[in-house]
Amino acid sequence: MRNCALLILVLLVASCHKKENFDATGTFQATEILISSEVTGRIWSLDINEGDVVQPLQVVGIIDSTQLYLKKLQLMESVRSVSSDRPDIGKQIAATKEQLANQKVEQRRIQNLFQQNAASQKQLDDINTAVLVLEKQLEAQLSSLSNRTASIDAQSSSIDVQIAQLDEQLSYCQIKPYVGGTVLDKFAEVGELATVGKPLFKLADLDKMYLRAYVISAQLADIQLGDKVKVVAQFGGDKQRDYEGTIYWIASQSEFTPRNIQTVDERAELVYAIKISVANDGYLKIGGYGEVFFQ
Repeated sequence: MRNCALLILVLLVASCHKKENFDATGTFQATEILISSEVTGRIWSLDINEGDVVQPLQVVGIIDSTQLYLKKLQLMESVRSVSSDRPDIGKQIAATKEQLANQKVEQRRIQNLFQQNAASQKQLDDINTAVLVLEKQLEAQLSSLSNRTASIDAQSSSIDVQIAQLDEQLSYCQIKPYVGGTVLDKFAEVGELATVGKPLFKLADLDKMYLRAYVISAQLADIQLGDKVKVVAQFGGDKQRDYEGTIYWIASQSEFTPRNIQTVDERAELVYAIKISVANDGYLKIGGYGEVFFQ
């Protein structure tokens, strides 16, 4: 009888365990980033392989920069050529300023003589006109030289901008992703021609995984952003690992239940996707299956 009672107790415990159903299921995913070429040129090196871990701004390859560098040299020569045409305003107006200064001295002399009745009105009018002409001439020279200088400065600034753009493009010849992660796929090899926008490799931060699961509408009232949940990763057979997860996204629109997803109510056709962040301890893999238990 004792053996019989023990057997019944074991069956009851197993039965209770079977009734502990999941609240949602899904697959583990990671944010994937496609790293593409930002310049056109031959790939000189690309020192990565699938599975390698890349740090942010780590130089992993080089694209031929010869043509860009030659363009930069050409523009630098243009800057020197344009700068050589910049007028020396001081030297070019020096003669006119000297003439004007001399005429003003003569003007003051004649004005003094005129006040003493030692000079005629015509002499005074002539010197006044001469001073006025030289003043207008100096003003015109300054305006012309200033406009010419401004035009040269504008050309020089335009070329400087082009050089800055080339410097930026030259920096793109170093293949360095702005984010770190694990290399999932490699799409290019040394010797191939890279073009702007051509995918080179794909990265994913596998330290921060998320489970994309699905819930029916009746479950939405029981969950909200920031909720802690239990995530059970299934590895086949009886192998599984438990994780703490946090709901950080809930879809605003429903969709049809994916074929590979189970729901609490198998009759449900429309479900809502949710994303649950999970810290990866190295066991979680993209595409792995997981179950969710709301707490």
